[in-house]
Amino acid sequence: MLYGAMKHSLGAGLKVVFRPWIEGKEHVPASGPAILASNHLSFSDSFFLPAMLDRRVTFIAKAEYFTSPGVKGRLTAAFFKGVGQLPVDREGGRSASEAAIRSGIAVLERGELFGIYPEGTRSPDGRLYRGKPGGLARIALATGAPVLPVAMIDTEKIQPPGRVVPKLMRPGIRIGAPLDFSRYQGMDGDRYILRSVTDEVMYAIMKLSGQEYVDVYATAAKRAMAAENGAGEGPAADGRAGGEDSTG
Repeated sequence: MLYGAMKHSLGAGLKVVFRPWIEGKEHVPASGPAILASNHLSFSDSFFLPAMLDRRVTFIAKAEYFTSPGVKGRLTAAFFKGVGQLPVDREGGRSASEAAIRSGIAVLERGELFGIYPEGTRSPDGRLYRGKPGGLARIALATGAPVLPVAMIDTEKIQPPGRVVPKLMRPGIRIGAPLDFSRYQGMDGDRYILRSVTDEVMYAIMKLSGQEYVDVYATAAKRAMAAENGAGEGPAADGRAGGEDSTG
């Protein structure tokens, strides 16, 4: 009920103010499980995509959004729960990644849509970075759910770092045809298979988005950029602990 209310109010507001466009909506199944594997340009990606789809989409978000103290913290937690996001402790190392994978599998076993960002964190410069091979591939092979590549377009331009007032412009969404990895069923313990699945999805996203592809992890790129700027980057900033399931 809360998700429906939040989707109606927030989704309607986003559509009226930003007028986002969408292509490939017909690829999203009317029922049954599917994985939406998207590039990650902005904090707002997790709002624009669900707003433009008829079905509920569940993402995984940083646990900090659900545990902050005070009235503001409780309101933030209620908001993220209302828009269908699940908490994961990004500083929990391997246990956090395993919890994120279990959560994704549970969502799909309920016949729902699960959203995931294979890059593991937001792109630092608008380019598409190497996908992490753990969560996405393991969830896809464990459930047999089809993977829909998704390209968010121009969402990073709406409110780039340092900008307080969002820029009024039309972001876009392109959803590709479903990718079937049933040929790899039961091979989720093979790291070469996991890498192959991930790379195939990232290639599909690149074709949809038109982004320049960088064959390094976005977390490593962020650390390198921070080092060049003379500032270290803390563990919460690089998004490693949450795996590719985190919003960050």
